[in-house]
Amino acid sequence: MKIISTALLSLCLTVAASAEIRVWKDASGTHEIKAELVSVAGGKVTLKRENGTILTLAVTALSKADQALLAGGSSGGAPGDWPQWRGPARDDVSKETGLLKKWPADGPKRVWVNEEAGLGYSGFSVVGGKLYTMGLYDAEEKLICIDTATGKKLWETPVGAILKNKWGDGPRATPTVANGMVYATGGNGDVVCADAATGKMVWTKSLIKDLGGKLQGWGYTESPLVDGDLVIVTPGGSKGAVAALEAKTGKVLWQTTDVTENAQYSSVIPITEGGEREYVQLLMNSILGVSKSGKVLWKTEFPGKTAVIPTPIYSNGQVYVAAGYGVGCKSVKIDGGNVTELYSNTNMVNHHGGVILIDGLLYGHSDKGGWTCQDFKTGDIVWQDKGIGKGAVTSADGMLYCQAENDGTIALVEVSKSGWKLVSSFKLAAQSSQRSRDGKIWTHPVISNGKLYLRDQEFISCYDVKG
Repeated sequence: MKIISTALLSLCLTVAASAEIRVWKDASGTHEIKAELVSVAGGKVTLKRENGTILTLAVTALSKADQALLAGGSSGGAPGDWPQWRGPARDDVSKETGLLKKWPADGPKRVWVNEEAGLGYSGFSVVGGKLYTMGLYDAEEKLICIDTATGKKLWETPVGAILKNKWGDGPRATPTVANGMVYATGGNGDVVCADAATGKMVWTKSLIKDLGGKLQGWGYTESPLVDGDLVIVTPGGSKGAVAALEAKTGKVLWQTTDVTENAQYSSVIPITEGGEREYVQLLMNSILGVSKSGKVLWKTEFPGKTAVIPTPIYSNGQVYVAAGYGVGCKSVKIDGGNVTELYSNTNMVNHHGGVILIDGLLYGHSDKGGWTCQDFKTGDIVWQDKGIGKGAVTSADGMLYCQAENDGTIALVEVSKSGWKLVSSFKLAAQSSQRSRDGKIWTHPVISNGKLYLRDQEFISCYDVKG
């Protein structure tokens, strides 16, 4: 897929004045359309040709690469950007290539360390040479922006009051960058929208006061989904578990009044099923799909315990979820409002390090068996290995980047169906003395534009993994 511009693509419902023309390919790969993106809604994409003519077609009529770009909603950006939790498609699989296949004995070159990111476990979004995250400063949680070239903080803006927790105080969620704005959720459920360039506050909403949500033990950890003109969040509670806010104003557009479970700690994923856009979320007792208008399209039971955290995975009509505390995983086939269970087992008991899908195989750490490769379609174990111990995972260029939560070991592992194939490893050097005794290195690693970003509380480290 040839990218004509590295500018952030707007998926607003109106054409941005600075919209860029790019080359789109059809599903067969034989036809190209040179046009700018106008909108994505109802499973259809609207494009504007150079001569001004408007073309509307099904998203599924485009190439898989273009569909993947659109699947990131308004967050689609330059190829190497990482505009939200788990990346452009919310799957934690980077499309970058040309990365190092082996690291020096002491690890890849460290480019910089920022020591003023504040406390907490907030993750990273990286867009246009800027890194966005959150941190706790004294008793206030803040949204911050860092220059990826120098590691210097560019601005900060208040989000909300401190979330106190014995496993570590402060924010947990990852900001989302879209439409020239950055959207973030604080530990107490304060949702903010700020100008991505300046940090100037545009609007703020409380998941508790405005949407009837109930704060859970570990606080709000969901990373907001921005999809076109909607911000999808999960306040939980009697007014409705899942809700949509207007991206420009923060106005509450709808809540799922027929599903009122309390929020857990997972984040919504957008999918296109049957030509229509919908949002899939995992709660303590259920998995559900919600339409763009707020209608619950389908729902199936899920036997969660204590805390349900990992983000759902979707591919070709199949939804997969996992959880810790002995629960394991479940996968269903969805067809309109019909849900068919494919399997439910404890082959992947994933606590909060995440699971990723690559070429029909799932990779992640299971509390039962260690690092696990699992067949997506059948749920069967392909292989297991203790590896570097429990932790988080992301992927790029045919490699797994695994992070050990106990000591900060970062492992470069081949994506393989034949076993755990460790190539290189190093230990994160910048580790915090302020981390709670009960806390560990829990911020997930991120790869963006040839750089690997890691965090332990107030320390953010940037490594060059392209060389």
